[in-house]
Amino acid sequence: MRHTTLPDGTPLPVMGLGTWRLGEDAGTRQDEVRTLHAAIAMGYRLIDTAEMYGEGGAEQVVGQAVADALRAGDVSREALYVVSKVYPHHASRDGTVAACERSLGRLGLDHIDLYLLHWRGEHPLKDTVAALQALVQAGKIRHWGVSNFDVDDMKELAAVLRHGEAGAPGCATNQVYYSLSERGPEFSLLPWMRERQMPLMAYSPIDQGALGADEALAAIGRPRGLTAAQVALAWISSQPGVLAIPKAGTLRHLQQNLATGDVELGAEERQVIEARFPRPRRKTPLAMI
Repeated sequence: MRHTTLPDGTPLPVMGLGTWRLGEDAGTRQDEVRTLHAAIAMGYRLIDTAEMYGEGGAEQVVGQAVADALRAGDVSREALYVVSKVYPHHASRDGTVAACERSLGRLGLDHIDLYLLHWRGEHPLKDTVAALQALVQAGKIRHWGVSNFDVDDMKELAAVLRHGEAGAPGCATNQVYYSLSERGPEFSLLPWMRERQMPLMAYSPIDQGALGADEALAAIGRPRGLTAAQVALAWISSQPGVLAIPKAGTLRHLQQNLATGDVELGAEERQVIEARFPRPRRKTPLAMI
């Protein structure tokens, strides 16, 4: 599995696991816990969730699966990297801390490895940043970051950090919608982040499964025994400073996605992909789901 690194040098696998839409139905929750436990057992080490997903239900699924995996000896807590996010309307200075405590309770953990502001809202960035930095200092979270921030938002965040407390922990990552059919971040956001050694975390990297039906990608993968979705994931996870967090609902898809963290695409394969999905030539609004 290839790795990328956070600005402080912490390594992260380029292939993680998303949990959007989990925890929404009590009737399927135990099946979701078992699937997520199996994902950890097969080698997933980065798990992304949010208080928004299932209104806390996804965090409960993650927490139970992690507890089961730890109890079974499938993984150590230190080997896992758990990501969650705070709702924008909770992201005041006091509200961020309270939301984090609730997330910790649902996850059953004593710390969250990476805690993100899910998107920009009504509360000033300086207040949210102050709360996130205080949570790091208190040991409640290891790193903090943002999600759905375009380059102008990131520049504003950088200005807040410049005027903040010297030596306080900075932004570790930005999680955005990035895929072959949504390459907008490449125009200005991704270069800006690369200059600062800040990885981009790509959600919906196969367009919620839509890229799995692309014939050009399927044709590339066929001689190598890869699916179209695997080719799409191999492409995005091989971009410098990028890691992907696709969701998968079956063991087969979990295994296929995880395996792409080691797939290297050749120059001719990349040329075909570039012709099918051209890189952006102008700035476009950041896509969001």
